Amino acid sequence: MVNKTYLIIGSTLCFLAIILGAFGAHSLKEILTPDRLQSFETGVRYQMYSGLSLLLITLVGHYFQLNVKSSLLLLTIGTLFFSFSIYGLTLQDSLPFGVKFLGPITPIGGLLMLIGWILFIINLAKA
Repeated sequence: MVNKTYLIIGSTLCFLAIILGAFGAHSLKEILTPDRLQSFETGVRYQMYSGLSLLLITLVGHYFQLNVKSSLLLLTIGTLFFSFSIYGLTLQDSLPFGVKFLGPITPIGGLLMLIGWILFIINLAKA
């Protein structure tokens, strides 16, 4: 059976990436520096990639009858850490509270996403 939860999570991440991308393009370009806006767009881009990846891995895992739960969990947590820490850091001057603690969270999120992909590749190769 297809893991419906990760299909919903992947779809939701894609949906939110479109909303955040539009928000960045239309509302943030007036308040962010070009460098910060580019960082925000990086967060949106990777969130979209990850949402689509969750859909793909869920469906491929179902097709090949693989246990992809660890990959899906790591990709989900990694995406939340990576993209949402970037959003916080780019908006830090506009927020009423400090978010500098998010700086180290971004690479941890990227690492979790990489580990999720490595696990998926290993499971797929074993199939």
